[in-house]
Amino acid sequence: MPSARPPGVKSGPKALRHGSRSEHAYRRLRDAIQQGQFASGHRVMEVEIAAWLNLSRTPVRDAIRRLEGEGILEHEPRNGLIVAHLDRQAVMELYAMREVLEGTAARLCARHASDIEVQSLLDLVERERQLAGNHEALSQNNRRFHEAIHRGAHNRYLEKSLAAVNDSMWLLGSPLMLLPERAQTAAKEHAALAEKVAQRDADAAEKVARAHVQAAQRERLKRLFPQTEA
Repeated sequence: MPSARPPGVKSGPKALRHGSRSEHAYRRLRDAIQQGQFASGHRVMEVEIAAWLNLSRTPVRDAIRRLEGEGILEHEPRNGLIVAHLDRQAVMELYAMREVLEGTAARLCARHASDIEVQSLLDLVERERQLAGNHEALSQNNRRFHEAIHRGAHNRYLEKSLAAVNDSMWLLGSPLMLLPERAQTAAKEHAALAEKVAQRDADAAEKVARAHVQAAQRERLKRLFPQTEA
């Protein structure tokens, strides 16, 4: 079984305010999963996580329950609690929700984003062109682009739903923007989406956003289930 402490990750601070310990444990464990230090299928043991974070088991238990509720951790027969593993059906369901939410965000962004927010979106598209070939930076810029769409929608409940879905996207592995071919295609899709938002064309913006998610889904399925998708 892999060590509970991911490589290069130091233990948490010894002294935290009582009310912040559970939040600290939650964020550290969530970040370790997001960064791939705890991969899908990794067994999560409360006592080892507590030792890694230098915390008592109570806040760690709270953090684990929270991540279970979000679907990031799950119980598996004989193995106990693990970082969730998504089968093909679960991946399909996840992308179906992402398509609906991203499409809605694009529609609302085209309607409600301020001129400054629209310009920020166009600036991110231009920066994406300048970052061509720098895939780590492109991945970060991709996240900022989508966050800008989400903020521009001006709907707090939609943002919360998107955050929950995007948390589950961590379970799929490395960002697709690290793949040169997908990065080039995504750049064109982002430019088209920003253009429709700038034109205040809500219908077209939603259509482009949905197509963008569908393209990502096809690429992800090919990577995760090559024999099925062949």
